[in-house]
Amino acid sequence: MQDTLIIKHIKKRKQKGIEMLIDRYSGLLASVVRKNLGKLINYEEECINDVFIAIWENIESYEKDKNSFKNWICVIAKYKAINYKKKYLSNTSTLEIEDDIYYIDKNLLRLEIEDGIEEIFNHLPEKDKEIFIKYYLEGIEAPVIAKENNLSISSFYTRLSRGRKKIREKIYK
Repeated sequence: MQDTLIIKHIKKRKQKGIEMLIDRYSGLLASVVRKNLGKLINYEEECINDVFIAIWENIESYEKDKNSFKNWICVIAKYKAINYKKKYLSNTSTLEIEDDIYYIDKNLLRLEIEDGIEEIFNHLPEKDKEIFIKYYLEGIEAPVIAKENNLSISSFYTRLSRGRKKIREKIYK
């Protein structure tokens, strides 16, 4: 009876339908997604949200004569999770420590590293920040950077040394 009401509200595009769906089935859908995503727990919430969106957008394709509503939404959750797994495992590396396998998302790791670097370099004046990025991240040679900034090579290295000292003071205080 409640499923019929949920379906009716969703078909009429009433928010009440999705709220009822979430109240009634969020635990079930979360467990289906969790089971099929495996160790990719970072994407669980995003996948569950996509499941609810897929149900909302595809409610017209539900046929009560062919399947129960509960089974239909579980199939959607299962295949969404499988698609997420395919998508994100192709973008991950695996790290095996003893008997445990860990999946490392390369894009997420890159973004976290960039945020950390940005936070570190924010302790420097803008000009020094540019020099650090060019030298340490972009790998541009010291003489080239020194020439671009009208610095002698010794002034360039002094600037790097002072910048490193300033970073150490800010980070380890």
